[in-house]
Amino acid sequence: MTFYTQRAIKDILENRFLNAVTIVTIALSVLIISAFGLFFLNAQDMFNAWKKGVRIMVYLVPGTSDAQRLDTRYRLQTISGIQSIRFISKDDALELMKERMRRQTSLLDNLRENPLPDAFEVTLVTESNSPEKIEFLSQRIEGLPSVSEVEYGQQWIERFANFFNLFKLAGYGMGAMFFMATVFIAANTIRLVLYSRREEIHIMRLVGATDNFIKVPFYLEGLIQGFSGSLIGLGILYTAFSAIGTQFEQTLSAEMVSIRFFSMGVCAAITGGGMTTGLLGSFFSLKQFVKE
Repeated sequence: MTFYTQRAIKDILENRFLNAVTIVTIALSVLIISAFGLFFLNAQDMFNAWKKGVRIMVYLVPGTSDAQRLDTRYRLQTISGIQSIRFISKDDALELMKERMRRQTSLLDNLRENPLPDAFEVTLVTESNSPEKIEFLSQRIEGLPSVSEVEYGQQWIERFANFFNLFKLAGYGMGAMFFMATVFIAANTIRLVLYSRREEIHIMRLVGATDNFIKVPFYLEGLIQGFSGSLIGLGILYTAFSAIGTQFEQTLSAEMVSIRFFSMGVCAAITGGGMTTGLLGSFFSLKQFVKE
């Protein structure tokens, strides 16, 4: 194996430009796909963190009596998937609105009466924070007596969920496209090296060299290309992440959300994918060359 490795390294050094093109191509593919995946990973973390704090606002019918309000609270407590319930009177809601609209308090000063309804703020358990379960719970709550309206930002949740699904689909398509393009470029690079050495390979066959003796160094060459390209791509991504990530950390610290880089296991899988790309490129080029 040492002999094969030495031959592979020798071939790479003798054909620096062609191999550099392949390594740069693999590095760019790894960089783009990994950046896409890293963004999705952290966006998914933020979405999950947000879902843990999902609240359903249950607005009561104006004029609801204390007995009706207590009955509604009891009915809410019997619904599975609800973690906690907090009553917000219309007076408390108005004070909260004034606090949040400090610069526009003049808009509320001339109100003759409080237009806000009494409401319950319902917090859901983590297991019930999927868009489908939230919609199901909101429909059950909306059917309770004395409940006039239920609001939880359903349009935002649905749009965000649809965006994530589209994001995943685009990621898979982009990954497949870059994978095939990189394999094609790696295969053509190895093929050019093979053509430049076709007389040498022909002589090796005449003196009894086996196919494995000829092919193994090129397989190792593809693995080295993939390994080098993957490390370069991940290195660039990590450098950019370290430079930009601190700014996002400060912005998201108030939301108790932190951004993270890929784990060592994921980095190893990405590197393995890059090596597989280089290996496949060598395989296809050798397969076609042998036929010729």
